[in-house]
Amino acid sequence: MKTAVYPGTFDPITLGHMDIIRRAAHLVDRLVVGVTTNPSKSPMFTVGERLDMVKRETAGVADGKIGVVSFDSLLMDFAVREGASMIVRGLRAVADFEYEYQMAGMNQQLNPDIETVFLMADVSLQPIASKLVKEIALYGGEIGRFVTPAVAVQVRDRVNQIGRKGS
Repeated sequence: MKTAVYPGTFDPITLGHMDIIRRAAHLVDRLVVGVTTNPSKSPMFTVGERLDMVKRETAGVADGKIGVVSFDSLLMDFAVREGASMIVRGLRAVADFEYEYQMAGMNQQLNPDIETVFLMADVSLQPIASKLVKEIALYGGEIGRFVTPAVAVQVRDRVNQIGRKGS
């Protein structure tokens, strides 16, 4: 059975993430979406909230081939724990590639048995980034074109809790 992991912070999960998840699920027998922390990012949602959000959004996608778990370890250790032979990463722009290329090289040094596979985001979804979705929402902008309706409600509710910027 071919298993891949698709790691990310998913804060929040976007339509771009969902595109990569759907497409990656067709390449493997089992896709594990790994929800993690990133010390360089300031999350809007807790790991638990993001885990629930990703589980809800991926429910029913790809006939149950998708699992969603949280992890707080090296990606390669997580991949081994899940029995993965592949890491899936989404690319939007050249800047993404430079970072991901370096990470893939480091990961290969840590475990040469696990391949990194890059999937280009759908052209219509390439500009979408969680960071930008949060920024737009914090300034009162409409985010419905970038996330599902349920995620949009969740983000708007969180913005109402923490307060909008520029008001």
